[in-house]
Amino acid sequence: MIKEININDRKAAEQVLGVQLPAFKIEAEIIGFPDLPPLKDTANTLQITGETFFGYFTGEILSGVISIKQEKGVLDIHRLIVHPEYFRMGIAQKLLNFIERMPMIEKLVVTTGSKNSPAVNFYLKNGFKELDKMEINEALTITAFEKLL
Repeated sequence: MIKEININDRKAAEQVLGVQLPAFKIEAEIIGFPDLPPLKDTANTLQITGETFFGYFTGEILSGVISIKQEKGVLDIHRLIVHPEYFRMGIAQKLLNFIERMPMIEKLVVTTGSKNSPAVNFYLKNGFKELDKMEINEALTITAFEKLL
């Protein structure tokens, strides 16, 4: 089941962090960059992002999260994360499908580590087009994608 998460609730923010940290630890290993900013998040920093969070619940367990910001028909995906214990179960796909059905959306945008081949392949498989690659530093390059709806 997918439902909105009240990120201002401390317990909910801690649950999101419980998915985010192990998920981004895997991404950091994949791309060879252990200093990913999401690994430094706390419940407090999640609460002040201004993002809207939706969670995928397996029973009572939060197993996946998508967070977005929406402005003028553009939906910006800030996080699409699945707890490693729930990888390869279609949760990311269900979360993406959920936000694609939101009203008044003309375009989706997202960025991910260029070396994060599972995420890059996921977005390409779902009809996203690569827009740009941005070198953050010598160890980290980010790829931007968009999908017109």
